[in-house]
Amino acid sequence: MNYFAHGRLYIASPYYLAGTAVPDWLNVVNRKVRARAKGARLVVGHEDHQIAEVASGILQHHHDDDWFHRTDAFTELSWDFTVLIRDNLPVDDGLRPSFLGHIMVELLLDSVLMEDKPQLLDDYYQAVSQIDGLVVQQAVNLIATKSTDQLAYFIGRFKEVQFLKDYPDDEKLLHRLNQVMQRVKLPALPNSFTSLLPEMRTRVRTRQEELLAHEGQSPEVEPAD
Repeated sequence: MNYFAHGRLYIASPYYLAGTAVPDWLNVVNRKVRARAKGARLVVGHEDHQIAEVASGILQHHHDDDWFHRTDAFTELSWDFTVLIRDNLPVDDGLRPSFLGHIMVELLLDSVLMEDKPQLLDDYYQAVSQIDGLVVQQAVNLIATKSTDQLAYFIGRFKEVQFLKDYPDDEKLLHRLNQVMQRVKLPALPNSFTSLLPEMRTRVRTRQEELLAHEGQSPEVEPAD
């Protein structure tokens, strides 16, 4: 799942919503900083309610990723997209097709959801605007395997740029994908990649209910070891 699918159910609780975004934010800020469920469980009872909410949202993120990636719909779509991409891009012996097959399901699910309920995307960003990035960074530094001093800045950029709004537009989505490619040190995608997007969007839309069949469940907060 990506930002919007993870967080859209929690717009009434901005710091919980922030927690659902933290692992993905850290993938951009510093992939060596990991906010794992085990660390979050140590913080869910924190006396600062906002920090506790961030920790709870991180647990929700990991819980949702676990069931989402085990759905038949995700497994089948990600494989189908990997094959489609591999067969329509220049010969690529690396990881790019499989990496893209995975993330395209997630990004296009966000796109379908925001196209269906555009007001909810505005509400999502309104909730994000209420988040103090320094509070989230403090929570993460209590939870993560390594500390970071860059997360608060990135959250500010996330509020400002609002790049999720680019996903429904094929050309803008390609631009965002190539930013990801650069970040993970994979070759850039050609402009022709946009010709594949309508078919992939249709497939994700057709199976969105299956992809989200288990959403809304709260993770069990087991005692930390």
